[in-house]
Amino acid sequence: MIDLSKYRNIGIFAHVDAGKTTTTERILKLSGKIHKLGEVHDGESTMDFMDQESERGITIQSAATSCAWKDHRLNIIDTPGHVDFTIEVYRSLKVLDGGIGVFCGSGGVEPQSETNWRYANESAVSRLIFVNKLDRVGADFYRVVAQVEKVLAATPLVMVLPIGIEDKFSGLVDLLTRQAWVWDDTGLPENYELQDVPADMVDQVEEWREKMIETAVEQDDELMEKYLDGEEPSVEDLKRCIRKGTINLDFFPTYCGSAFKNKGMQLVLDAVVDYLPDPTQVPPQPEVDLEGNETGEYAIVDTDKPFRALAFKIMDDRYGALTFTRIYSGKIKKGDSVLNTATGKTERIGRIVEMSADDREERDSAHAGDIVALIGLKHTQTGHTLCDPNKPATLEPMVFPDPVISVAVAPKDKAAAEKMGIAIGKMVAEDPSFRVETDEDSGETILKGMGELHLDIKVDILKRTHNVEVVVGKPQVAYRETITQKIEDTYTHKKQTGGSGQFAKIDYTIEPGEPGSGFEFESQVTGGNVPREFWPAVQKGFEKSSVKGVLAGYPCLDFKVTLVDGGYHPVDSSAVAYELAANAAYRQSMPKAGPQLMEPVMKVDVFSPEDNVGDVIGDLNRRRGMIKSQEPGPTGVRVKADCPLSEMFGYIGDLRTMTSGRGQFSMEFSHYMPCPANVADEVIKEAQERNAK
Repeated sequence: MIDLSKYRNIGIFAHVDAGKTTTTERILKLSGKIHKLGEVHDGESTMDFMDQESERGITIQSAATSCAWKDHRLNIIDTPGHVDFTIEVYRSLKVLDGGIGVFCGSGGVEPQSETNWRYANESAVSRLIFVNKLDRVGADFYRVVAQVEKVLAATPLVMVLPIGIEDKFSGLVDLLTRQAWVWDDTGLPENYELQDVPADMVDQVEEWREKMIETAVEQDDELMEKYLDGEEPSVEDLKRCIRKGTINLDFFPTYCGSAFKNKGMQLVLDAVVDYLPDPTQVPPQPEVDLEGNETGEYAIVDTDKPFRALAFKIMDDRYGALTFTRIYSGKIKKGDSVLNTATGKTERIGRIVEMSADDREERDSAHAGDIVALIGLKHTQTGHTLCDPNKPATLEPMVFPDPVISVAVAPKDKAAAEKMGIAIGKMVAEDPSFRVETDEDSGETILKGMGELHLDIKVDILKRTHNVEVVVGKPQVAYRETITQKIEDTYTHKKQTGGSGQFAKIDYTIEPGEPGSGFEFESQVTGGNVPREFWPAVQKGFEKSSVKGVLAGYPCLDFKVTLVDGGYHPVDSSAVAYELAANAAYRQSMPKAGPQLMEPVMKVDVFSPEDNVGDVIGDLNRRRGMIKSQEPGPTGVRVKADCPLSEMFGYIGDLRTMTSGRGQFSMEFSHYMPCPANVADEVIKEAQERNAK
């Protein structure tokens, strides 16, 4: 019988450069999975195996691996930190039971940490906190703990205190056992000694230990009463309470160390085993019907229940498509047939492999709680449910954000044209936040993504992985259109040909909707002037037309159409006639409804040395930025602002020039805002010129 209590499915997530990949490398080395450490800055880490990752020193796609620690099996996913690849974090958190949030000891809670923390909250994932890089200049464990409380509104449960800081950081005091772990200078994780608490830290340790116990015993009324009566709980009782509170998301056990210097990793691994949930302790996944409504049934983590699994990532490599899958219930064997409820097709599982970055280990079977890669699935995409063909069910699907930036690419020659189509098809299957369209007017291929870096990497993958040379146009912003006035109008569609003709008359109002409401349709027709069976055709006509606005051809958002009245002919009226009438009505009425161009506004977070803050703020103002806040820190100032995406192209170069290379920034999509008239005129003019060609 498989003991699922010995399983831990965890993810490691953080802001870019906080040390996630280095932390994962240390875990693999400590658990005996790898024998030689590879460093991110040398481009040799195990988990960053793409060429682009090695060169840039960042993680681009989440990588999966497994290892063992104290007779427990850990399935680990190392996720990217860069904002353009948050989709990887989102879909990893969706299938994990626990996580380790890594924070930089000097950088603290950075913007991407906030986004990832929000995703983890939405997915209700239990977490540990690891404050890394305590050996760095400006590191301050207590400041990061305070930031976690203030910025993330979370409760950190401090489990260890650092001995020394910056270049004097030598070890940790474990508050549970009152033991000091002190490492020597060899950098080897096993070279440590257990000592008594340093004399100058005794009072501090007792103060923090008391806080830790008070928070933990709140999970057990009986223990709390005994503690208030002066009886101290045992270490075992405390561990039980901490585990309960961690799984309930009441608090987050907080550790610290230096992954690079191999200090503090054993305590983090012990905490994964002691406090993070096994697959059976996580709320079961709700099952939904074809419309996405919950059915009240759940995929309970049990090997004897019907098979339920979620495909959360597709990766193409030299052996074909790998489908990374989290199995929630039941079990599968090589050669089994499973049903994909999204496509309605049955798929045969050719092979089951366990991944360790880009190495693989063959398996004959897999069961509830496992994260494996399946080979041989032809029609499965990210977010699809795989299940027992005799007992079908669908798990809650994933929702992906819309891209905000696009770029036109063209193959250099005819040979590249054929290869490009196949390559892009594979890339779209791998990354749901990457979209591709063909511009009907110009015939160009348009790549759409989450940011400049995202599209840069995609073009690089086209060139290197797929050997497709392309010519790249300049980045384009994903503008939108909306309307500002309510209008009442009528349209009659009449066409007489030999035989029966076409007739449809509609009276309607078009009005602005709430921001974020999308397209809405309502019919108030009474008395059968437009028969009920034709209402969906009117809706479809308006909805299909809304993908192209009347100003510059961008999709039109946030408006409502109400069908008020109309007319029909017993012979000549048909669904097609009403759809055509709605099409023409859209083109007739939208120009009269005060159309307005909307631009994407980004949430920008800039780190600047103190001397350059004035220049940075002045530059953001020139870019039409709205400064939201300034937060001084030990090594510089964080400036938060809202800026239009169109003004942010090439910003990293300008920021580095202003700050002598010391500035950093990150940005993510926030909302759409009306364009100023001068910008809108320019965009509309460009669109007209493009269409004229």
